[in-house]
Amino acid sequence: MKNPLYWAVLAAMTIMLMQQGLLVRSQGDYQSNNKVMDNITVRQGETVFLRCEQGNAVTHTAWLNRSSILYAGEDKWSVDPRVSLVTLNEEEFTIKIENVDMTDEGQYVCAVQTSSRPRTTSVHILVQVPPKIINLSRDIVVNEGSNVTLMCQASGKPEPSISWKFLSSSAGLTSDDEFLEIPSISRQRAGTYECSAANNIDTDLQTLNIIVNYAPAVTDGRDVGVALGQRGVLECEADAVPEADFEWYKNDRRISNGLDGLNILSTGSLSKLTFFNVSEGDYGNYTCVAVNKLGNSNTTFYLYGGKAVQDGSGTSVRLHCHSWVLFLVFIPFLLRI
Repeated sequence: MKNPLYWAVLAAMTIMLMQQGLLVRSQGDYQSNNKVMDNITVRQGETVFLRCEQGNAVTHTAWLNRSSILYAGEDKWSVDPRVSLVTLNEEEFTIKIENVDMTDEGQYVCAVQTSSRPRTTSVHILVQVPPKIINLSRDIVVNEGSNVTLMCQASGKPEPSISWKFLSSSAGLTSDDEFLEIPSISRQRAGTYECSAANNIDTDLQTLNIIVNYAPAVTDGRDVGVALGQRGVLECEADAVPEADFEWYKNDRRISNGLDGLNILSTGSLSKLTFFNVSEGDYGNYTCVAVNKLGNSNTTFYLYGGKAVQDGSGTSVRLHCHSWVLFLVFIPFLLRI
């Protein structure tokens, strides 16, 4: 084997010509002495084998990459533990590179010295990389009516295509761009959004959530009739994000929880005002006010007297005053039948 200086000079000449985009050959060689193999396409993380045909007249051989000698005969020059010798005999000189990465992409040359003239075999490794989402908008909280822009960027080779999908509605909202624009967002657009990055190797999926804040909207109050001494409940429901705080008023006076035999229980979107023992002074108008940081909304109730009677099963049945009036009005007509 020739000394390291020989290989160093050969490597320098080979690398210089490779960087100029020329086939590697010595002066006086013919094109036929220099072979260009088909590109090798390999996925990131896989193993690639580089095979170079030898011949009986070969005296020295080496594998080189873009910047250095990998192997000179049986001598390993590369310090990369992923590179190893597979076969070296009169027929072939094969090395392998394990766990291929993007840094391994490029041209590789097998330089062979024969008794007559040198020859080279070159091959270009193309590394395919599965997509990976590298920059995604975070979960966000916005007020209704705001303009929202979501961003999703991904790496990969071939370059991945980006698409968006709104997962929280069957109606859906899709886009084939790394930016998703949602002008004047409504509460119906709150929910989970999915970004998809795909190439012919694989697909990467990630999601984010949008919370849309909006002012409370209460349902219309329902008047309730309750007999004296009975238990009565007024229910107030509000749709709001964030959840509303509830306040109860009789006329213009705010009701304090636990006083005058009243109890206020608010859970989520529902608030209940309970009368444990209705008295004459409890009858009248009540107002429920739902409040959050974006605004408020209210509705009114009328608590009026009713009368409890017994049905056939002994169950107490409450008849509203309005029902009694209607009943009395229709008695004469019923007697004529």
